[in-house]
Amino acid sequence: MKIVVVGGTGLIGSKLVTKLGEHGHEAVAAAPDTGVNTLTGEGLAEALAGASVVVDVSNSPSFEDAAVLEFFETSTGNLLAAEAAAGVGHHVALSVVGTEWLSGSDYFRAKIAQEALIEKSSIPFSIVHATQFFEFAHSIADGATDAGTVRIAPVLFQPIAGEEVAQAVGRVAVGSPLNGRVEVAGPEQFRMDAFFRLALAGWGDSRQVVADPHARYFGAELDERTLVPGDDAILGRIRYSDWPGRTAVRK
Repeated sequence: MKIVVVGGTGLIGSKLVTKLGEHGHEAVAAAPDTGVNTLTGEGLAEALAGASVVVDVSNSPSFEDAAVLEFFETSTGNLLAAEAAAGVGHHVALSVVGTEWLSGSDYFRAKIAQEALIEKSSIPFSIVHATQFFEFAHSIADGATDAGTVRIAPVLFQPIAGEEVAQAVGRVAVGSPLNGRVEVAGPEQFRMDAFFRLALAGWGDSRQVVADPHARYFGAELDERTLVPGDDAILGRIRYSDWPGRTAVRK
């Protein structure tokens, strides 16, 4: 089966291309550095020729309001049109647990718009909602830092290893379209502020983590369960304490 992975050279995409290839599929990495640009349409028709499935794990290079909305609307619109022309039978998109509750964020408003386009298209689809990746902990902490203090909402948090996100997306991609959503999360819940104290200690980072109920996540305030999945989520097996990258220091 030919499966085109948009964003296939990134963190999740590269892992997904490898996993699909190991299972005998023709996995094609589609990204600007492989000659495929979903914003301009360059290379899309050629990449999608003969494809059964398209998986979109791409992300906006800018999280600024107008730019991120333009990226997801333009990229997704071009992609869906090219899929319809190529006869693609399954569109899979990676999104985020809690997206529908985070409309106070520019980024998540753009993700909501992306999902709406997918739902309205003629292409059978599956949307995978994942919790935050272990690999993004550094950037989340940096984004929450104010005057050297990391301000984090004391809400539930259930992060997952990127390896297991790729595995879940791959399983959805080779299955029948859900025409709906599925959630995937890590095996354990933390208080978000407690997780970041643990993470910063592992990095040897001296910043203080302060629990702040009004701390924003990508511009939105969080409720107790905004970032955690429902009871029917697919759970990974890799605990943060066992994840090899937990002591990685950013260079």
